[in-house]
Amino acid sequence: MSRLIVGPFNRVEGDLEVRLDVAEGRVASAQVVSPMYRGFEQMLVGRPAMDALVVVPRICGICSVSQSVAAARALAAAAGVTPPPNGVHTTNLMLGTENAADHLSHFYLFFMPDFTRPAYAGRPWFAEAERRFAALAGVQARKALAARQRWFELLGTLGGKWPHTQSIQPGGSSRAIEAAERLRLLSRVREFRAFLEQELVGAPLEELLALRDEAALERWRAAAPGRGDLRLWLDIASDLGLATLGPGPGRLLGYGGFVQPDGGHAFPPGVWEDGRIAPLDLATITEDATHAWLADAPEGALHPSVGLTRPDADKPGGYTWNKAPRLAGRVVETGALARQLLAGQPLVTDFVARHGCGVAARVLARLVELARLPGLMEQALAAIVPREPFHVATRLPDEAEGCGLTEAARGALGHWLRLERGRIASWQIVAPTSWNFSPRDAAGVPGALEASLVGAPVSAGETTPVAVQHVVRSFDPCMVCTVH
Repeated sequence: MSRLIVGPFNRVEGDLEVRLDVAEGRVASAQVVSPMYRGFEQMLVGRPAMDALVVVPRICGICSVSQSVAAARALAAAAGVTPPPNGVHTTNLMLGTENAADHLSHFYLFFMPDFTRPAYAGRPWFAEAERRFAALAGVQARKALAARQRWFELLGTLGGKWPHTQSIQPGGSSRAIEAAERLRLLSRVREFRAFLEQELVGAPLEELLALRDEAALERWRAAAPGRGDLRLWLDIASDLGLATLGPGPGRLLGYGGFVQPDGGHAFPPGVWEDGRIAPLDLATITEDATHAWLADAPEGALHPSVGLTRPDADKPGGYTWNKAPRLAGRVVETGALARQLLAGQPLVTDFVARHGCGVAARVLARLVELARLPGLMEQALAAIVPREPFHVATRLPDEAEGCGLTEAARGALGHWLRLERGRIASWQIVAPTSWNFSPRDAAGVPGALEASLVGAPVSAGETTPVAVQHVVRSFDPCMVCTVH
């Protein structure tokens, strides 16, 4: 058996390395290392509660809206306020804008460039993949960058700026949308829809969303070979067997996305396992610090509402700054795949039933979700009633607790706070990458990515194995959120 350290990874938000034990050309075990500590949870303690809305978005420059929403919802729970419908719809629009941009960036800028590596030079699709997706030079990647830039102009109207948008408040959105602005926003959403239809899907988005199973997907792919980047990716995934690479724990978590004024969700909350959906019990979430460079609590793993974050950089047995979140003591995966399975999306559900929760399923779920987001955003824009309230005033009590949940592009994001004497006494954050990239827990059970890497092929002489790259990037890590 040999030891291989892969990292630091490029095209990743934050610092990441993976330590692999390799035997007989396969990964035998893995440790996922988050080597950078940032300490946002400690920065918040002692501050006035509303300071969190300025501090928390700066955790991340990719998903700052998601962090803002989770923080605002935690404060809203502490204050006992409910945003008006316009505030709910505007928040959904901001989240949808950011999540769609993240999905686009993941596919074109983070995931696909790995298929232009020299290791694949002999594959029949290589030249076309290189033309479309080569880092900094691929024609489709450059088009995606331009589309992303135009797309983010939505947040100029909705929230004033991006990242670190400040219009998201516990009582809704402080930025009201006028009727003329709503029309301009709708025009930009339809422009983005046109890009996805022309370049990514090569067909109307509804055509992709109407596919009911993998057999229909294969017929759709064969009907217009090479049209759209999705079809080329399907060719690549089929040739390389990406459907069975990097299987996850088969247990997936979602907090619920695109919440509605009546409390419903476009992407429902819950836990998916073996084709069955169970209710989510938030009380069973714990964080284990056994293998983190953080002091252990005497009580062992703690619920985030009473969680502790005390650095211990010389702790024996520690190998990462990430805690190990668990749901009822068990490892879960989160992300777009969880959202689509919990929503009963037929194509993704059938694909997982046939192949499991591997690399191809994660990427397919993100692309299906990307195709669905413009329609959801068009509905949210239509639901806004100009000149009706977008925000209600909020007064925070001196003593309170609150929990704020949302779905970032990468999955379930939760904030838990406690206020004492009008100031923050505790603020704990469990980010999507905290779930997916967690270390081993006290029982020695590896996290989702650590387990998914086992069995990945490593060719002789590979120092950055391409299969390992595919598995890691299929989870789309955001390490700065992980080590908040």
